Amino acid sequence: MNAIKHSLFAAAALAVSAGPSLAQTTVKWMHLEVNPAQIKIWEEVAREFEAKHPGTKIEMQFLENESYKAKLPTLLQSNDRPHIIYSWAGGVLKAQVEAGVLQDITDQTKDTAATISAGAMAAFTRDGRVYGLPFAQSQVGILYNKELMAKAKVDGSAIKTWDDWLAAIKALKAAGVTPLTVGGADKWPLHFYWTHLAVRLGGKAGFEAALKGQNGGFEGETFQKSGELMKQLVDLQPFQNGFLGFKNPQSTGFFGDGKAAMSLVISTVYHQQKALAADKVGITDDKIGWVNFPTVPGGKGEPTDTLGGINGWLVTKGAPKEAVEFVKHFVSKEVQMRLAGAGFLIPVVKGADEAISNAFMRNIAQNLARSNYHQNFYDQDLGPSVGRVVNDATAELAGGSMTPRQVAKAVQDAFKQGN
Repeated sequence: MNAIKHSLFAAAALAVSAGPSLAQTTVKWMHLEVNPAQIKIWEEVAREFEAKHPGTKIEMQFLENESYKAKLPTLLQSNDRPHIIYSWAGGVLKAQVEAGVLQDITDQTKDTAATISAGAMAAFTRDGRVYGLPFAQSQVGILYNKELMAKAKVDGSAIKTWDDWLAAIKALKAAGVTPLTVGGADKWPLHFYWTHLAVRLGGKAGFEAALKGQNGGFEGETFQKSGELMKQLVDLQPFQNGFLGFKNPQSTGFFGDGKAAMSLVISTVYHQQKALAADKVGITDDKIGWVNFPTVPGGKGEPTDTLGGINGWLVTKGAPKEAVEFVKHFVSKEVQMRLAGAGFLIPVVKGADEAISNAFMRNIAQNLARSNYHQNFYDQDLGPSVGRVVNDATAELAGGSMTPRQVAKAVQDAFKQGN
């Protein structure tokens, strides 16, 4: 009888001791990446983390870019909110901090933050407190198809000035080639034109003056001139037929299918066009080119100034501690070098750029390294309400229903209202 009692006691003790190890913590990680080759590495990183943290499950959740932006505010207020979310930083991050939906992870990330470039960390810091960790940088520029450019006898690498670009567009049209593709239905791809023109025209000083309400703010000369130059381009009718009905993934696939010579895009489209092309091959490395946004007449910005993003992961309020640990693992030097080595990102961790072997991505990394002014996307940097107006107004300009002056006034009015 004593032996039986002892066995039962031992079994019960074993069950109790096994309890915690069987307890499952699920970390919900929401992303918007569409490239299956990159997602495959992300999944491997998640499974490796799970193996080192028994009882933890990383659940990847996907939302398409526009759906993500539209649904995230509601998701963040729900009881079922994701624990880790994608971020472009800027004013949208500021609004999320003020809404109280993010977790302050300053103390848990000090060691990791010390390994990341100061500029990238600053983007995810508000009032000295850290709410997320950056993992990649990007640049906006002109991606082009060398074969289609050659049909019009245009050398993409020779596009240096605004007049060069307009001349290239005219030559392509004359040769029967669609010069540019853009996802106009999503609006934000069109704001790249207006914003990058402002970067070239006003430089860092011009943007900072507008933030202070100086020189007419966003209704000042720099921003009206941006609209006028954008209208010059739009008046050439350079985009694919029905461009205002194209979502960004459609436009990226259109480029990957070899149907347009150029696209003003984020550098990550280099990979996405392959994934979204009908043949899943897209424009191969020997036929693809990249040139920086052209300089403009009378521009006060430096030719090396860049527009782009610093992307990262935020941790939401109430997330389990494992969410912070996973984000730290994701931005570890080992994982950064793995993704950089595969050509998927320009890393933010110091020294990880040594792993970049892809010539295209190495060129982007060098451009960013040379840049003394890297402007975050306006639709993120200026916050959700002003950003929405920037996107709406620039799409209206592209569609011919707003003038350059009206665009600048709409942005300034929205900015004044929100500040």
